[in-house]
Amino acid sequence: MALNIPGLVSLSVFFTLTLATGIWASWKSRKDQQNRNPTEMAMVGGRNIKVVIGLFTATATWVGGAYIASTAEIVYLPSKGLLWVQAPVGFALSLVIGGFFFVNPMRAKNYVTVMDPLQETYGNMMGTLLFIPSLLGEVFWFAAILASLGATMKFILDIGGSLAITISACTVILYTLLGGLYSVAYTDVIQMVFITLSLWICIPFALVNSATESIYYTATRQSYQDPWIGKIEKRHLGRWLDDFFYLVLGSIPWQTYFQRVLSAASTGQARLISYLSGLGCFAMAIPSVLIGAVAASTDWNQTSYGLPSPFERGESAMILPLVLQHLCPAYISIIGLGAIAAASMSSADSALLSTGSMFAHNIYRKILRKKASETEVLWAMRTSMLVFGAGAAGLASYSSSIYDLWFLSGELVYALLFPQFCCALFAPSTNTYGSAAGFLVGLLLRLLAGEPALSIPPVIHYPACSLVNGTYSQLFPFKTFTVLLTSGTILAVSHLAKFLFQRNLLPRSWDVCNVMRGTAILIPLQQVEKQDRLPTTALEENHD
Repeated sequence: MALNIPGLVSLSVFFTLTLATGIWASWKSRKDQQNRNPTEMAMVGGRNIKVVIGLFTATATWVGGAYIASTAEIVYLPSKGLLWVQAPVGFALSLVIGGFFFVNPMRAKNYVTVMDPLQETYGNMMGTLLFIPSLLGEVFWFAAILASLGATMKFILDIGGSLAITISACTVILYTLLGGLYSVAYTDVIQMVFITLSLWICIPFALVNSATESIYYTATRQSYQDPWIGKIEKRHLGRWLDDFFYLVLGSIPWQTYFQRVLSAASTGQARLISYLSGLGCFAMAIPSVLIGAVAASTDWNQTSYGLPSPFERGESAMILPLVLQHLCPAYISIIGLGAIAAASMSSADSALLSTGSMFAHNIYRKILRKKASETEVLWAMRTSMLVFGAGAAGLASYSSSIYDLWFLSGELVYALLFPQFCCALFAPSTNTYGSAAGFLVGLLLRLLAGEPALSIPPVIHYPACSLVNGTYSQLFPFKTFTVLLTSGTILAVSHLAKFLFQRNLLPRSWDVCNVMRGTAILIPLQQVEKQDRLPTTALEENHD
């Protein structure tokens, strides 16, 4: 396969346009920075992002390359189908729930990152421990996005995947370093417009291709493969619900989301952005669903791709670019490739900015250098973004299990961070002891459940755990069960520790986390009555 020159030119134009927009946005942020905190401008846009810009950047955060590509893939897979496409509804509900329940308490105290309430409630050291799953999630997410983009470019343009990853990473890192949230937000506008127009331009050509049967017919009838509408077997219902709750609730405690709603000019605007971006996420899945349905309705023997089919060749993950390449005219497929690149970059810059913001604000400023100036914190943020970005690009180039690591780290965010985050906001009576116990319980339960993708066998065999082709599969909703048990542990241990110290059943010298600081000791009633019966001299001696 020869180098696709028109596609390369098209992508070069798009990358140049994105970089130019990011540089312009950085200039605009400096112009608006007068009399404002520079780190706050970089992290949350000076809390002055307009509704329209906020809507675009919040939607683009979730509508990434993995989102549009995996949606098409799941619809196409004979073993899955449309009923297994949970991300559009899951993300939409997540954004609505976030706007309804979480925006107000986060904005009421002018928090900057998702880690702020955790450090405020459980202390800096526990906050540092909770930062680890969040950091891993963001870095692996960035790496997964770059790996997906590199594989797509290699497949269609016939250029080296490492070269594509390096160019993409350098572009994202450069404009994010220059302008922070302003650059990310304004480039997201360009990218979202590009994604929407590009995919919808491709759809009609794919639908009317002579090799494609009516997707209305193949939705419920056997054609070249099983109906693309899919089905959920009764034994898989628990797993389906588990994955759905993971997408809905596990998508909330991410800095990428709160960076958007905390940057809005008011709480009302923040909630509106959250609600509308939920609708945007759902709507942006429609082109990918149609492309997946087209792929499932295509006689690939009539295309330049030939037989065996993409599923039989193990190339289902590339079904979106395959449809664009083999069912659309060449000039249209080039436009569609631009949509994939735009979607990938729109999520990559969000992950990079989130990681740098949390490190600079929650680790560097609050733990490593408590007296650091605003300029120093800003440079710490830029340096960390450079380091994390380079590390993610390296992982994307040389690791073959990025997606598996991302999924596992995302599940750790759900199992560990979501219960802690909810308790910190809505159960302020919880303390560091409960947080530490909950972290340990959640971590052990999740790891002991195993991970087939990483060849980690389960130690805990939940109900309906089955062995298929030498690999154990957990059909029980163990992720959500872990979340519930972690939440219960945090609440129970927090109240138990408080009770033991208040009743003086444990000496105050053992309170290494200082959770009882400023709290009076409650003396048991029997001890009070006994002291009331003692003579005055005895009481004085006892006091001495």
